[in-house]
Amino acid sequence: MSDFRAGFVAVVGRPNAGKSTLVNALVGEKISIVTARPQTTRHRVVGIRSRADSQMVFIDTPGLQARPGKLINRTMNRAAAGTLADADVVLFVIEATGWRPGDEHVLGRLAGCKAPVVLVVNKADLVRPKSKLLPLLARLEGRGAFAAIVPVSALAGENLATLLDVVQSHLPAGERFYPEGMTTDRGRDFRIGELIREQLMAALKSEVPYGVAVEVTAVEDAGGGVNIDALIWVAKESQRPIVIGRGGATLKAIGTGARLEIEQLLGRRVFLQTHVKVRRNWADDERALRQLGYDIRD
Repeated sequence: MSDFRAGFVAVVGRPNAGKSTLVNALVGEKISIVTARPQTTRHRVVGIRSRADSQMVFIDTPGLQARPGKLINRTMNRAAAGTLADADVVLFVIEATGWRPGDEHVLGRLAGCKAPVVLVVNKADLVRPKSKLLPLLARLEGRGAFAAIVPVSALAGENLATLLDVVQSHLPAGERFYPEGMTTDRGRDFRIGELIREQLMAALKSEVPYGVAVEVTAVEDAGGGVNIDALIWVAKESQRPIVIGRGGATLKAIGTGARLEIEQLLGRRVFLQTHVKVRRNWADDERALRQLGYDIRD
């Protein structure tokens, strides 16, 4: 067992750098929800990749923001920053399209980090021809003392085996933290709520998606299927008709998309009921955030 390696890998970066897509690809299962919108990830989510000689515990974090604003954003920033303190390896994710001010902010937050930092240049499939990556990688070497710089495409599955090998090489010797078949520490209800929120984030426009939250209120076996009740919170009265849509069309489409995703997760037929309720300014309400599972220490 002395050759076995195990450790925690913090995955950090600015919003919308592709951290959740990367974690899902490395774990080999959809652990974190993914949309085209920045700040889709709101919670700290653990994804576990077990190999014959190692166990990598990836921690998907909310994107580090330079101007946190509301209590929920400050909580998300703290969750991301706090993960660094316990990490054995850090994956700092940027886009292959180039270095941005948000990346500079994250780099500054990594200044006191004691764990080795691997710079992951994601979305490399967007760079054509591939030879254009070389000047970028050369410039990135001067940005910091990185343990390694690895170009990948999480979406296309490019170079992920190399990244896993690099991560494993920096892990300490030790025994596995989780049973071999386990892929996340998040429970069923949390994952169901996230799949519903994923559909909300994808379907709604403007700032409305950032004003919604999901609370799963009941999950009950029903013969060969599962009955699920979920409450969708909105922050303003004006957002409620937008979420519902004309004749309930928007909410129905969101529910259908979520149901299909949840059926994939549970492997059973799902009967999903959703209700929309106004809870004013919930994202700045400590009690509301605690009810939704956030760790509030503001």
